[in-house]
Order: sequence, then structure tokens, then C-alpha cells
Amino acid sequence: MTIKPLHRVKQPKISDIIVQELESMILEGSFTAGQKLPPERDLAARFEVSRPSLREAIQKLVARGVLFSRHGGGTYVSDQLGSSFADPLQDLISSHDEFLYDQLEFRDALESLAAYYAALRSTETDKNKLTQCFKQLVDANQKQNLALEAQLDVEFHMIIAESAHNVVLQHTLRSLHTMLAKSISSNLKNLFEKKAARQHVMEQHTNVYQAIIAGDAEAARAAAHAHLVFVEDNLLRIRQEETRIQRSLRRNEHQSLV
Repeated sequence: MTIKPLHRVKQPKISDIIVQELESMILEGSFTAGQKLPPERDLAARFEVSRPSLREAIQKLVARGVLFSRHGGGTYVSDQLGSSFADPLQDLISSHDEFLYDQLEFRDALESLAAYYAALRSTETDKNKLTQCFKQLVDANQKQNLALEAQLDVEFHMIIAESAHNVVLQHTLRSLHTMLAKSISSNLKNLFEKKAARQHVMEQHTNVYQAIIAGDAEAARAAAHAHLVFVEDNLLRIRQEETRIQRSLRRNEHQSLV
């Protein structure tokens, strides 16, 4: 009787394990696009591995374009990560007003879901970060600082996306960051021409914030949805008013030529 030799299970290389750990940290947002990694000695101590194994893992990620190194300046996460909606597509969509409502519908779907999961999953660290941003947003709103308000508005929604702890949702919204920033800035500028709109938007942000802090997922989703519906309805009303004005001006011009 011939006894077949047992096949040994191939053990993964230490560097491959480190690659997986680093990839997970990038996906979950511990390291973000463009961020510099900690020094080798710190990372090696964190992973409890040798520096040569860590260096090999970093080189693998550099070769794949996930990381890049600057001579004498450390290693960074690629700033091209999550750029599926990169230029020129962002510019094309952002520069055509007819696609504004497509953006708002997409934001409604994603951000309502993000708010729902943020209410369920946000940690104390997430809530503290959201609270700090919310307080700054309130202050900018009171001072009617439109540029700062728009910037903090984007940050507020991005923190909610991060607090949902869903890497696909987070990176989809992050990839839309530039387009989202342009959209929010333009929307607020148009909305705030109506005096009451600024306070309404702040109240909606407050409802989203309070629902997430309270851990009320359904209320958070409903508040996020109500906010995007308000923006869409009011921008549509503004556009209809502009169309009526333009039609009236053309009619008056025609009559003056008759």
C-alpha cells in the first residue's frame, strides 16, 4: 500500500498579509486619498512585523498604483483613488444644468441611505466629528457666510457617509466629492436668494444631525430625503420663475418691434 504524501497548505507571505491590512485601512478610510502614511518604523510596530516585510508590502502597493513614494518625502495614498467620476466627466455633468435634477435624485438615494446607516453604526468618534462640523455649520449659517457654508455642507454630508461604515457607499460619495461640492455651492447660491430658504436648510440639517445622534435610523433617512426634496422642489420653482421672466422679456421685445 502506497501512502500519498500530505500536501502542505501554503502559508501566505508576511508581506501579502500586510498588503491586505493596508488595503483594508484605505478602504475603510483610515488612510484617505493623498494622505501620507506613518513612518516605516511606526507601521512595522503597529503590525508587529519587520521593516523589510513592510517595505516589500509597500512596494507591491506602489507597483499597483495604490501608493506612491516621494524621494525623501515618505509614502502616500494615491490621490487618484475613487476617481471614477473624474474629469472630464465631472465638468461635463456640472456644466449642464439639465442634469442638475439627475444629481439631486442620485444624492437623495445615496445620502438617505448613508444617513440611515450612520444612525445605526456611528461610533462616539464619528458623532464627535459630526457634532464639531455641525456647530461650525450653524455658525457659518448665522453669519451668512455662503462660501464657508457650502464647504461645511459638503463636509457634513461626507462625515455622514463615513459614519455609515459602508466602504462602497463611502467611496462612491467620495468619488463624487468635486461634483458634489460644485452642486451644493450652486444650489445654495440659488436657494438663498429666497430669504426663508437659508433657515429652512439649516432646520433640515439639524433634523438629520439630531436623528443620527439619537440613533433613529428611519428618522435620519426621512430627514435626509426631506432635505433633498426641498432643494429639488425649490430649484425647480426658481427655474420656472426664470423661464416665465425670460418669456415675458421676449414677448415685450417682440411687441416693441411691431
